[in-house]
Amino acid sequence: MIKRVIVKSYKCLRDTDVEFRPGLNIVVGDNECGKSTLLEAINLGLTGQLNRRPAGYELHPYLFNKDVTAEYVAALRDGQTVPPPHILVEIYFEDTAPAELKGDNNTRAEDCSGVKLRIQLDDKFAAEYETVIASPEKLTMVPVEYYHVEWESFALDPMHIRSTPIKPVLIDPGAITNAYAANRYVVDIARDFLSPSQQANLALTYRHMRELFHDDDNVSAVNEHLRENSGEISDKALSVGLDMTAKAGWDASILPHLDELPLSQVGKGEQNAVKIKLALKGGEERPVLLLEEPENHLSHTNLNRLIAYIAEKVGERQMIVTTHNSFVLNKLGIDRTLMFDGTSGVRLSDLPDETRNYFLKLPGHDTLRMVLAAKTILVEGPSDELVVQKAYKQRFGRMPLEDGVEVITVNSLAFKRFLDIAKLMQLQVRVVTDNDGNLEKLRNKYEGYFDIDGLRICFNEDEAQHTLEPSLLAVNSVDTLNEVFETTFESGEDIAAYMEDRKTQSALRLFESDIEITMPQYIQDAIE
Repeated sequence: MIKRVIVKSYKCLRDTDVEFRPGLNIVVGDNECGKSTLLEAINLGLTGQLNRRPAGYELHPYLFNKDVTAEYVAALRDGQTVPPPHILVEIYFEDTAPAELKGDNNTRAEDCSGVKLRIQLDDKFAAEYETVIASPEKLTMVPVEYYHVEWESFALDPMHIRSTPIKPVLIDPGAITNAYAANRYVVDIARDFLSPSQQANLALTYRHMRELFHDDDNVSAVNEHLRENSGEISDKALSVGLDMTAKAGWDASILPHLDELPLSQVGKGEQNAVKIKLALKGGEERPVLLLEEPENHLSHTNLNRLIAYIAEKVGERQMIVTTHNSFVLNKLGIDRTLMFDGTSGVRLSDLPDETRNYFLKLPGHDTLRMVLAAKTILVEGPSDELVVQKAYKQRFGRMPLEDGVEVITVNSLAFKRFLDIAKLMQLQVRVVTDNDGNLEKLRNKYEGYFDIDGLRICFNEDEAQHTLEPSLLAVNSVDTLNEVFETTFESGEDIAAYMEDRKTQSALRLFESDIEITMPQYIQDAIE
């Protein structure tokens, strides 16, 4: 199993160090933070391959981190002597990995089992490289033409695809962009599902069918016609036949079907589910599964089935999953979550037991909305949500989401569950809550959360203003509220009773009105 991955200068991952655990690892993070690139880098380090080909055939300048490249070019143009950039991927294994991989050939100088892949300048091209950098004004990218791939164990022994001790399965349904690639993708996974004897039988049967093609009367007639005209085309006899070389084996030609339909004609969701299930069912000898966003193209019901299947079948293998879906996060286990920011990961396994169990039992909560937001405002109900949205738009001239601010309605009993996540992950979270006429009880409820950086509990300090409605009335005139609601109440008590009886309706009128109203101080505190 993988216990640690270090990646340097690979695509958007400039300097990444992430620890993993056995079993499930659920990687979540914002768009463009490098979750997919992390899976790709792990697969590269374990297989030495990119796009299912040896990495040496897939080298191009965009593999290098763009900031590293820019700094390198700028330094050369500034007349500095700097080493050429290199890409590094190190995979650290658990102690159960083969002893022959053990050594301290890694950046941590740690004596353990692992593999190391570097994409770096090939010394035999040193002279050519010096010629290129002698004119740095012409250089805009890393000169990969003079680079090569070094892949070795921590014991300094060269690695090759047949010797790697941990063979992964990388499942990235979103990367399959055409029918042929989808077919090849599934056949590659299915190959692991078949025994060696089954694969041999398929190959033999397929070769026999190709031989039958040559014996067909129509094919024989075509070849006879070509032979009769051989003098015009070539001195040698020309004929047609099926490719019998290794590159045209059964696995390159067979088309996967579902219910007698070609795979490419089946819905995207079913295609993705088949790929994932095949990998789980047939990849026992591949103990590491790398899965990119299993929720792609699946309805809620089918996603539920797939996630249940994943949880059942992963077994003793290690699975690293990326997702943007709260259901996937909570259903597979919030304690298995790794919040990834492109540099390192923070685990949610340190949550209090009650909080972890709460989210496991109620997988519908929008945990990821809070986790991925720049700031989150938690409110007790839809009326509070509408008023907070109105307050934010009045203050900043735009809706909260435009600034990456989430306003989430949460049962007040669950506030502390969300705050436990926010505390662990150092998130910016505000709670907007009623004081219910008892400030002492409220302060006792949130004891331990008031002095945490990033968290703020916002409430009205006046017990008489126990909920939102009297709080609004305290800072706005009856005339202003009558104008908003298109009513003719004469007393504050009457208009307060009106708002209490029609909480959501009143909040919606406030939200939709062009009339600017004064917001209670605790709501102003929440949006700042």
